[in-house]
Amino acid sequence: MFLGLGVFLVWWSLHQIPPEKWKDFRTAFSTANYLLLVPVFFILVGSHILRAIRWRMLISPMGYTPSLANTFFAVMIGYLANLAVPRLGEVLKCTILAKYGHVPAEKLVGTIVAERAFDLVCLVLVFLLAFALQFEVIGGFGTALLKKLFSSKSGSFDTSKIVIAVAILIAVIILIRFLFGRFTNTPFIIAIQRIIKGIWQGIISIKDLQHKWAFIFSSLGIWAMYLAGTWIGFAATAGTAGLGLGTAVSALAFASIGMIVTPGGIGAYAFFLAKVLEQHQVPFAIGFANGTLQWFAQFLIIIFVGFISLGLLPYFNKKKNTYEEAGSNSI
Repeated sequence: MFLGLGVFLVWWSLHQIPPEKWKDFRTAFSTANYLLLVPVFFILVGSHILRAIRWRMLISPMGYTPSLANTFFAVMIGYLANLAVPRLGEVLKCTILAKYGHVPAEKLVGTIVAERAFDLVCLVLVFLLAFALQFEVIGGFGTALLKKLFSSKSGSFDTSKIVIAVAILIAVIILIRFLFGRFTNTPFIIAIQRIIKGIWQGIISIKDLQHKWAFIFSSLGIWAMYLAGTWIGFAATAGTAGLGLGTAVSALAFASIGMIVTPGGIGAYAFFLAKVLEQHQVPFAIGFANGTLQWFAQFLIIIFVGFISLGLLPYFNKKKNTYEEAGSNSI
């Protein structure tokens, strides 16, 4: 469904380009400075390495120390899986690190939840920074998007959407409490309780971090690298070269939504980025071309590094086990 949404957004976005602007769209690709993909490549790979380091920080308080290599391989293979099925990568990277890092998978799920919570905080900070720096430019655009989420067909505020969401949430909570109370000793409920306990241990592991400031700075560093990649990416096409860092903040904020709603951000990333650049007097055709180029660079990085990680993971651990066996035999 989400892949279909992404493909639809690609098709729909291309149809938003007026016939007379197609020449500009093609020109943006033919005259693009593709050499700038090299620094973007290293910046984004650096952000993935920093993400692996941050994940290890979350795992450490639980008494487990997987190698940085295995953690990085798991992260990249997870991103690769997400291109096919949304959120599959979150499950896959837990099972990979559980196998090769010897960490219980149910505890790793908790660290993933904690990671996503911090990423959400960072995304909110990026949005706040974007509105602080460019409220007069993107304020109306952001407000219009929010109104669409909570408006009826007539355009008025629709409270029924909020009521339905709250009612569903309450119903789910009541159902869970009933099942846990009625079937406490069944194997299924015991397994679910074990998973929930593992998730909770992963979440509360944040308070036991030995290097809290390192964790905070690594989180900020990840998003700073995303911002740097976006800013450098602007210079790749003639129509967007010269856009400021403030514009990059706004583009990163809204384009990140696109990375959430479709697998790998297909269609949605370029669409949201183009819509933000439209507020900066950049024609949609040029903005969509730049957004597509930036998305494609990220896509290639995940494909390239993801498949390398997939190949190196068993090789690295086989070699590691050979060294460990040789060391134990010598002792």
